[in-house]
Amino acid sequence: MKTFKPTTASRRHMTVVNYRGILSAAKPFKSLLKNVPKSAGRNNQGRITVRHQGGGNKKLYRLIDFKQAKIDVPARVETIEYDPYRSAFIARVLYKDGARAYILAAKDMKTGDEIVVSENAQLKSGNRLKLKNIPVGYFVHNVEIQKMKGGQLARSAGSYAEVLANADGFSELRMASGEIRRLHWDNFASIGQVSNPDHGLVTIGKAGRSRWLGIRPTVRGSAMNPVDHPYGGGEGRAVRGTRRPKTKWGKITGGRKTRKRKLSSSRMIIKRRK
Repeated sequence: MKTFKPTTASRRHMTVVNYRGILSAAKPFKSLLKNVPKSAGRNNQGRITVRHQGGGNKKLYRLIDFKQAKIDVPARVETIEYDPYRSAFIARVLYKDGARAYILAAKDMKTGDEIVVSENAQLKSGNRLKLKNIPVGYFVHNVEIQKMKGGQLARSAGSYAEVLANADGFSELRMASGEIRRLHWDNFASIGQVSNPDHGLVTIGKAGRSRWLGIRPTVRGSAMNPVDHPYGGGEGRAVRGTRRPKTKWGKITGGRKTRKRKLSSSRMIIKRRK
């Protein structure tokens, strides 16, 4: 992590991830970029449906290949790059057939590394195999829930799932939340942990940096009037005043289960998260 001299009050505690020696100096690959219009949290009628969004620096979306469907075609890592749309770093790979793609970079992945998607791939970070070919105890990321749909689990910075068992056509994985989930063992997963594990240690430091990221200010409910929030009103610093924590619209938020009861995938969850 990179710290700063306390030249101002906000600078005193501000921290950033030190990219020196990790990221490549190359510019993003033009054909793998896409412009995604900003909505600032508004729907097609212009009404705010997600609060605290808007502004921020201009950015282009990187087209990430979560499927990595080129089986048994070796690829070489050309660059490790920053992605403004995600917390993890991304890697630009050049396949032996000449195609290029962006993939999620694994921890400690470097330029020049060779990776491959194969059932018989070597058990090294960045390679992609079927779950049945990954031994118990290994960390995996970018895990498929449905066969050939592309990775959906363990994709954010520093995340991983641990392989606990392979038996009877299924693999059992322990998620970062503590949940143990059963998946079909023909699903693909990448070996290792996702890059940029220090992302969770970043201290924003000042309000302006949040605005650069497209995050607008959040007002505390206790600072509002009673008409605007269940926590509002009172003389001075008042207590919450409601038995259970609630949203601005009075919906219970603390300790209430939000998962749908009749989801078909619930039978694949062996142990719920804590």
